Amino acid sequence: MTYLQLVNNVLKRLRERTVSTVGETSYSTLISMLINDAKQEVEQAWDWSALRTTLSASTTSGIFNYELNGFKNNGKILDVVNDTSNFFMRYETATKFNNYFLNATPATGEPRYYSFNGVSDDGDTLVDVYPIPDGVYALRFNAVVRQADLSADTDEILCPSKPVEMLAYAKAVEERGEDGGTASVSAYNTANRALNDALSLDQAKHPEELIWTAP
Repeated sequence: MTYLQLVNNVLKRLRERTVSTVGETSYSTLISMLINDAKQEVEQAWDWSALRTTLSASTTSGIFNYELNGFKNNGKILDVVNDTSNFFMRYETATKFNNYFLNATPATGEPRYYSFNGVSDDGDTLVDVYPIPDGVYALRFNAVVRQADLSADTDEILCPSKPVEMLAYAKAVEERGEDGGTASVSAYNTANRALNDALSLDQAKHPEELIWTAP
């Protein structure tokens, strides 16, 4: 569903006239902002299948810091694979990495560990790997990458659209006080049911992630 369609769906629920572009009126602009607020809340509720992707990095000998292009600073790493050496890399704390690099002579070889270390000038997360690569290794970062705010009329929402629509409507009802007798509490309850339904469907694709196991 597009950004414009979401805006118009919420406007219809509020019994307002639809628009041809999200910024056509001051009120449609407000609704468009509430949709992005709702989208962010829904995205953070679960690691949605639609937001899962694989980011790649190819190492260079002697370089240990890499940029996760497209990850920004609003994502989540699920796991990391050294695809060249065929094993999962393990996360280590910043303290351990400081020990590796500052309190001893850093080892070189195939990268086995990773840790986050800052953000690039364009807002992407930076990651350190260890040992320092001694050649070219293909690293695969399986991640949840949350979508940037919708801006163009034709932008397609990636996470489930119904809970976003209903939550944005609830926020709009709250903003104006009530809507034709529909209190914001009732609207939020409807939004929560829509979110729970979407969660149930998507979580069924990853049931193992709902079971806690000791590390």
